[in-house]
Amino acid sequence: MSFFKKLRDSIASKTESVTKQFKDGLEKTRKGLVEKVSDLVIRRKKIDEEFYEELEEILIGADVGVNTVMNLIEDLRVEVKKRKIEDAAELQPVLSEKLTDLLRGEQNNELKMNPDGITVILFVGVNGVGKTTTIGKLAHRFKQQGKKVIMAAGDTFRAGAIEQLEVWGQRAGVEVIKQQAGSDPAAVMYDAVQAAKQRGADVLLCDTAGRLQNKSNLMEELNKIYRVIQREIPEAPHEVLMVLDATTGQNALNQAKLFGEKSGVTGLVLTKLDGTAKGGIVVAIRQELDLPVKMVGLGEKIDDLQPFDSEQFVHALFAGLIQEQPDQDAEDEEASSENH
Repeated sequence: MSFFKKLRDSIASKTESVTKQFKDGLEKTRKGLVEKVSDLVIRRKKIDEEFYEELEEILIGADVGVNTVMNLIEDLRVEVKKRKIEDAAELQPVLSEKLTDLLRGEQNNELKMNPDGITVILFVGVNGVGKTTTIGKLAHRFKQQGKKVIMAAGDTFRAGAIEQLEVWGQRAGVEVIKQQAGSDPAAVMYDAVQAAKQRGADVLLCDTAGRLQNKSNLMEELNKIYRVIQREIPEAPHEVLMVLDATTGQNALNQAKLFGEKSGVTGLVLTKLDGTAKGGIVVAIRQELDLPVKMVGLGEKIDDLQPFDSEQFVHALFAGLIQEQPDQDAEDEEASSENH
């Protein structure tokens, strides 16, 4: 059974609306990556050095990451020899299979929830990456699942951050715990944990500052927040999610490296994937950081934040090619039955 057919069958069991969100959200990357690969395959037909060089350029252009691309090309060379592939068209399913493997990783990318008591999720990341929006969308998602959610406005330094979270609170029908602008974020977290306990909340989502106006260190500020939360709920936070803007490509990867090492990040959220042709950055991040991508932002709508699914991701990228496959699979089956 071909890789594309397997992928198509596994997607068939998933929710259609989610499959559509991945497809729509990754349209620019599909054009920037897969359509260029298809064009290369049609133009070059045979696999030679020039073919590999062009493929390398396309993958690097989609921000798959230089190290990852070098390893991927090396793997493809091995497969081409092993399977005796001569026709470039036969390489596409092999490439998609390799990308799925790279994206899958070993880690569990589901959000870690507290089985008994309040689940505390802390959000970190620089300003402008869509952190507050992500918190609002996740609050809506949990609310849809019937959970009682509270949000903590811990980004007390950025102008308008508290109000922005309040707007999301109204949209999602979720309470926001806040103090006035410029107040101590750790004090806000203390209030939020108390409120979550008193109101019997299932989930507490905490916004934090992307940078501080004053000279104190952002990491020290985060550590203070950790201490306040842990004093009240010893095993919390259950997740520390770093929000990255996919449109910034390699820059997002560098941010994650800097931030991730110091702040105890447990997973990543990639926002604005619909706004970039460089969605290959997901592959680079999966390869270069030992952190799972937990959620992806695929559009503007309140329900466009989705749990990351490597099969949906690759399916969305290769959707056009996968549609062309059915007849080929049918022909193969027919041929094999005639031979018996």
